[in-house]
Amino acid sequence: MTRKEIKTRARQTVKKHYMMLVMVSLIAVFLGLQSSSFDNFVRMYSSESVGTAAEGKTDTRVAVGNTGLIDVLNQTMSGNTEEGRQLSEALKKEEIERSGEENRILGRSRGALSKIVNGITSGSLFVMFVSGINSLSGSKNLGSLILIMLAFAGVLGFNFLIVNTYTVISARMFLEGRIYDKLPAQRFVFLLRVKRWMKVSLAMLKYTIYQALWMLTVIGGVIKYYSYSQVPYILAENPDLTGREAITLSRRMMRGHKWERFLLDCSFIGWSILGACTFGLSEVFYSLPYQSASFCEYYVRLRGKAKESGILGTELLNDRYLYERAADDVLWEAYMDVLEWEEDTELQEERPGGSRRVLADWFGILLGSSQEERAYEERREREVRLGMLKDAAEGRMYPGRLSRFPEAAKQKRVETFHYMRRYSVWSLVLLFFIFSFIGWCWEVSLHLVLDGVFVNRGALHGPWLPIYGSGGVLLLTLLNRVRSSPVKEFFCIIFVCGMVEYWTSYYLEVVYDGMKWWDYSGYFLNLNGRICAEGLLVFGIGGMVFVYIAAPLLDNRIRVIRKQVLVWSCLLLLGMYAADTVYSAGHPNEGDGITDYEVQSRFPDLHEPAVWVDQQGHYGTQEGYICWQ
Repeated sequence: MTRKEIKTRARQTVKKHYMMLVMVSLIAVFLGLQSSSFDNFVRMYSSESVGTAAEGKTDTRVAVGNTGLIDVLNQTMSGNTEEGRQLSEALKKEEIERSGEENRILGRSRGALSKIVNGITSGSLFVMFVSGINSLSGSKNLGSLILIMLAFAGVLGFNFLIVNTYTVISARMFLEGRIYDKLPAQRFVFLLRVKRWMKVSLAMLKYTIYQALWMLTVIGGVIKYYSYSQVPYILAENPDLTGREAITLSRRMMRGHKWERFLLDCSFIGWSILGACTFGLSEVFYSLPYQSASFCEYYVRLRGKAKESGILGTELLNDRYLYERAADDVLWEAYMDVLEWEEDTELQEERPGGSRRVLADWFGILLGSSQEERAYEERREREVRLGMLKDAAEGRMYPGRLSRFPEAAKQKRVETFHYMRRYSVWSLVLLFFIFSFIGWCWEVSLHLVLDGVFVNRGALHGPWLPIYGSGGVLLLTLLNRVRSSPVKEFFCIIFVCGMVEYWTSYYLEVVYDGMKWWDYSGYFLNLNGRICAEGLLVFGIGGMVFVYIAAPLLDNRIRVIRKQVLVWSCLLLLGMYAADTVYSAGHPNEGDGITDYEVQSRFPDLHEPAVWVDQQGHYGTQEGYICWQ
């Protein structure tokens, strides 16, 4: 195979999996594994910004003036922890004040997320750590020494477990991409699936050490660079090899081919010049994936010649299905359960159409309950479990079951809950009241723990907060179509909960003349005080528990209730809820701890007196430092 043929095959691979291979190469650039003019341009720009800031030309430091994070770290690492603490406190106050004045969305005065951000940007977490170690040991510098050692260990660990190992992951992605039509993102963690991550990390560590030692000889470093160049591909094919075995095999395979590989490198000089002219954009979006695909094709060609020549050790390169697709009969034997399931779904009886089918398929709502519907739920659950293997069974993706290192099958306990189910109308009604009550208990308990008093939370008078119940029902119905993908479900939950919370807050303020039942002003990443990132993250996690665990378990209990009892219970609850809604429209639940918000200083250590907000939302200020609590 000539260089032209190698590059032709490489272009075909890049075209087939363009977005995925661009992402693979982009990650390699940011990890420092591939040189790019784009990365060099970003570093140069960052260095110039820091340099001009130091000269006072621009204000791009971590903080305003001389009270910056670098100053805090310098004082702390020099043993002056008290000075470091004072600087960090001043920096924290300055950042809180500035965030409130310039951008209320990035509020920094309230919430756990704000405390974490403030602790990092002000350096107070580092000061606290160093001071704690110093006070326990009685030494002035031990905390600084331990912090340096931990930082050094963190950098080494990251390079050992991630950076070096990613070279093998990248090689594997390109190898699979040249044969198969599907290259899913799950293949990034194939080493974890075959339980070889640590072994490959150790092998790559030995490879790095060998290469670094040879670099000390200059000429020997260049020669060994090409001699060891096939190690990542060898480990990608057989992750069970040791570092010495992979290095030895690469050296044998490259004997007599170093000049050939050098010329292949030189053939990309034109692309490097184009990358410099486009600030690295052409490299990121084309030439780097193209170059990596070409090196992958070169390895495939070199591997074939080594096997033909009978080079010692090539018998260890035996992952046949990295280079050819499996025959249909072989796939049938390995994926019989998947293919049989597919045939069953093709032969299954057609379900009733009309509005009932739309509600069932799109929103997961059952207007009735029958054995056929229950059987369909079981089929759908099996579809989620086996559907992920469909591409491999049909030869469009690497067949993990045919590998010498079969991927560990993880038992997904959540599947036993049968979350791919449909809910009857009466079950949804009861779930609405159950989670409205749970939400009410949560907020009442929170207020009781924090303030020591019982407060009936919410605009209604009954023991329910409908925002929790309606949010839960919306997650089960609106997101029914994405429930089979937990990652998509998580982000959709955050979006839906954010919309519900924001517009509920807006509606209550408009209807009840500006009264607020909650306010996130001062929280980091808040939007008009109605929603915040911290709350949405909690809703996202809670929503996942609700959709995949709580709702299926509760629905199992609801199904055993006699239908007549269930219907009358739901009608009774709906009647009580409607009466409460009508009464609360004219006499909303309000008062201490419900619609009034104590306004405190941004800086608690200033001990400013509290300011109270009236029911119209008017409030006083003291020196301009106020925030909602």
